[in-house]
Amino acid sequence: MVTDTAILVEVRDAKLFALLSGLRGSRLAVPEPRSPIARAVAGSLAETPGDQRTATEWAALHFTSSTSLRRAFRAESGLSFTEWRTRLRLNHSLDLLAKGMLVGAVAARVGFTSANGYILAFRRHFGETPGAYIARRSSSGGPIHGQLQGS
Repeated sequence: MVTDTAILVEVRDAKLFALLSGLRGSRLAVPEPRSPIARAVAGSLAETPGDQRTATEWAALHFTSSTSLRRAFRAESGLSFTEWRTRLRLNHSLDLLAKGMLVGAVAARVGFTSANGYILAFRRHFGETPGAYIARRSSSGGPIHGQLQGS
């Protein structure tokens, strides 16, 4: 026998699943660092996410140590420098995918050394491949990329 409570639970679960499914592919949180040097590096990377300079190279450019730069990113954004940059690149890639750019070209433009590496990172962060993401967004009739998380 099905009770009213069981029906309500089933409806709630279905709504929750639909809500969470809609969040897949939303932009990743990329908190901006506050210290002047980390903020300068973050700003440069936001303008050119494909820049291949390492944390050590960025630190040298700003006359600081890579340890200080990495610590600033971790303390101020909650993310390692590498993870912060990966999230920035993936968010930027959503815009390029929305413009119809091919996955391999997107990967190169945002700084991944291979399309395969980009696809793996995309899947790890968004739960699906770029191709599946584009197909899902196109079939839903909505915009290709979602709103910023937390906004």
